[in-house]
Amino acid sequence: MRKKQPKASVRSWASERLSSEIQRSLDRLARSDDVQHVAVMPDVHLGRDVCVGTAFATRALLYPDAIGGDIGCGMSAVALDASRSNLSPGVARELHHAIQRVVPVHRQKSTVPNTTTDQVPSPDELSLPPLRSFAKAEAPRQLGTLGTGNHFLELQYDTAEDQLWLMVHSGSRGLGQAIRAAHMEHTNRSKTGLAHLDIETPAGQDYLHDMQWARYFASTNRRAMLDAVAVATANLFGWYVLDESLLECDHNHIREEEHFGTAMFIHRKGAMSAHRDEPGVVPGSMATPSFHVVGRGVPEALCSSAHGAGRAMSRSEARSRISRARLIQELEDVHVDPRAIHNLREEAPSAYKDIHTVMNAQRKLVRVRRTLYPILTHKGLGS
Repeated sequence: MRKKQPKASVRSWASERLSSEIQRSLDRLARSDDVQHVAVMPDVHLGRDVCVGTAFATRALLYPDAIGGDIGCGMSAVALDASRSNLSPGVARELHHAIQRVVPVHRQKSTVPNTTTDQVPSPDELSLPPLRSFAKAEAPRQLGTLGTGNHFLELQYDTAEDQLWLMVHSGSRGLGQAIRAAHMEHTNRSKTGLAHLDIETPAGQDYLHDMQWARYFASTNRRAMLDAVAVATANLFGWYVLDESLLECDHNHIREEEHFGTAMFIHRKGAMSAHRDEPGVVPGSMATPSFHVVGRGVPEALCSSAHGAGRAMSRSEARSRISRARLIQELEDVHVDPRAIHNLREEAPSAYKDIHTVMNAQRKLVRVRRTLYPILTHKGLGS
């Protein structure tokens, strides 16, 4: 009789009672080969292979599908030397139009500032010839682009200091997708069906290297968008970014860290690293606040936290349940492109969990430093 895989320990900070589907997914993960511990974040919701809003530890196996294709997806935020009082409705419209011009959703010709393109990781560093060829062609065209789905660039204001901030949510674009697809060809299957690579093999080492490359590209991509908007705000209004205020974090990665006295590979799928005093950004929805936080370094949470509000409805459910009129009402105080309202329904605030409930559930995981409210949002929707 085959010996059953021991079930890993599971610790949950869920903000609500978990559905049976989520429970089954978490149980599958906890029984997968080499999984030592699972931490469930307050924003947990169903994902394709692993629930979004989970962190888990392994000793030797890497699970590429647990991270998915949007490797390095995360947040970057920077303050402007301007206050909310500088932003009239006319200025907001002009700025939104400028953001739409300088931050494309899809591929573009390379028009980002040279200071950013100089920071792009070299495609020659990737492990496989097809990936190197793909990156040489696509990295220049995808750098400085937002992407679709829940990705966005937002203008916000700090409620305490009345200061304007820019915040962008995006990832490694098609580069991360290509890296995931290329390395999945070399995986083995756990008894639970999840695909993995062994870190002791060349295939495992190559994936870990290329995943880090994608994280670096994702960070550079976000900075390219912030740089492009910074040039626009300086030219239009004389507002400049305060570089020393820059905050960056990502929430789709695998990183080697020490936990419980042992070196482990921490997989974060829609979960933010929150080691003690580590800064982070937790976004809300289009009409709800976002938070700048610092981690408390809770070991049982694998020093992680929620990465956002988390979906309360699937995209298809949101499209069927949320009307255009309802969305307009929800976005009453936020400037969005009115032409995009129909497509924005799947990203409506009511399609997400209550960010205040999420933050309350993780008050032992992070400490809030700053609360910011949205003023205008540029969303990456469409095909």
